[in-house]
Amino acid sequence: MTQHYLCIDVGNTQMEFGLYHGKALLISWRLSTQTRMTADELAWKMIGMFTRAEQSPLAIDGIMVSSVVPHLDPVMRDACVSVCQQQPAFVGSPEVKTGIGIDYKNPRDVGADRLVAAIAAREQWGAPVIIMDCGTATTFDVVSPQGRYAGGLIVPGIELSLAALCRYAARLPDVSIAPVKELIGRDTVSSMQAGSYWAAVDGLRGIIHRLQALPEYSEAPLIATGGMSRKICDDMPEMTALVPDLTLQGLHLLAQRHFATDA
Repeated sequence: MTQHYLCIDVGNTQMEFGLYHGKALLISWRLSTQTRMTADELAWKMIGMFTRAEQSPLAIDGIMVSSVVPHLDPVMRDACVSVCQQQPAFVGSPEVKTGIGIDYKNPRDVGADRLVAAIAAREQWGAPVIIMDCGTATTFDVVSPQGRYAGGLIVPGIELSLAALCRYAARLPDVSIAPVKELIGRDTVSSMQAGSYWAAVDGLRGIIHRLQALPEYSEAPLIATGGMSRKICDDMPEMTALVPDLTLQGLHLLAQRHFATDA
């Protein structure tokens, strides 16, 4: 029988939900991450999502969650039990076997979302492979030629850097990151947009070139994901592929393995 899995990625800015039927992603939703959200509030939002999608939450065969907001984990657990009538499995918990070795000094320090994206990229492109995830922070995650999670880099996110500039410079207006072709702005807003955009693009390309200069990663595929990647990838020819739902794909892989083993 084809299984239904609910995959949930809880990030600092957004929660992403993906409902899979077999290998197919039926539908995905995004909610803002609200640090004071209660289980009841989250449950009502989830019921609304299932209702609009005309899907039954009681048809779910397994729920796999990655989370970088630990204090929301019990909220998510209670909401899943309330709506889907089953306990979710969390990446990073002892019962979820990821199947990837970790070379971090303390493996527990690796964010669940980073690990899941690495698993998905390795599944599709083999090893080595490099993932650039542009979200609240921009992260680079490296899978070694041996197929292990080798480590990576973390830099302030593109929007986070621009928001800090707007906050601490009193005379500068609030602006959003936007792709631009002109290098020289002709007013304050366009100058800020040009500066933030090209600083992000060229800064990230610089990191990529340094990674590619390492002999073992010179031919590694470069996979982009995360909400901000769509805005900058057109000017990053080094990228092999843009995969917006890479984390959901990794969660789905883990759900298939975990719940099939439990069955």
